Amino acid sequence: MRLSLVARVPGPAYEHLKSQVITGPSGVGKSTLIKKLMAEFPGQFGFSVSHTTREPRAGEEAGIDYHFVARDQMQRDIEAGLFVEHAEVHGNLYGTSIEAVQAVTRQGKVCLLDIDVQGAESVRQSALAGTCSFVFFAPPTAAVLEQRLRGRGTETEEKIQKRLSNSLKELAIYEANPGAWDLTLQWYNEQVEDAYQEFRSFLAGQLPKVASPEQIATVRNSPAFQGGACAIP
Repeated sequence: MRLSLVARVPGPAYEHLKSQVITGPSGVGKSTLIKKLMAEFPGQFGFSVSHTTREPRAGEEAGIDYHFVARDQMQRDIEAGLFVEHAEVHGNLYGTSIEAVQAVTRQGKVCLLDIDVQGAESVRQSALAGTCSFVFFAPPTAAVLEQRLRGRGTETEEKIQKRLSNSLKELAIYEANPGAWDLTLQWYNEQVEDAYQEFRSFLAGQLPKVASPEQIATVRNSPAFQGGACAIP
């Protein structure tokens, strides 16, 4: 098994990078890598807390994992232009408010946006586009994605099938224009740490504060950083 680094291109310069868009199908492992990044670099990154109209899952906290709101209220705020991006996913509204992003950047941190491909396309059309880099996390196979979704133990069979269907649609959108992403990563369950290190090194190449000068030199001299497709054992 190999962790696949599908593509990597230089993103915005550090002084201009204010937001990092992270996209991938539900269950691919976005939250796992984001939590590891936040734990290691709490002073450099802030998580943009999205709004959603879905019900909280077990263990989720309002204002920490999501802002859980009524559908009619969120629709009014969208119509008022208060959201950078929004989309309907699995029958529920999700979105990132302007205030959620500004709350992070006002602290001098890079804002992490965990959003779907619809949301990412909206960001590309927004005022944030010139200050973002875009990362896509893809499952190595559909079977692995299904395994991860079932492993949550929080979804009914109907919801699992709906998420799998939507995931295939997201992957089709990605595959139609893979060059639109600055980094694409695929990994198996036992390769989470390897995937995190690749994600971390990608950010270190753009954000000097994420690593020491010695670490930055190592990253910049690595074959992965210097461009092109590659794979890591």
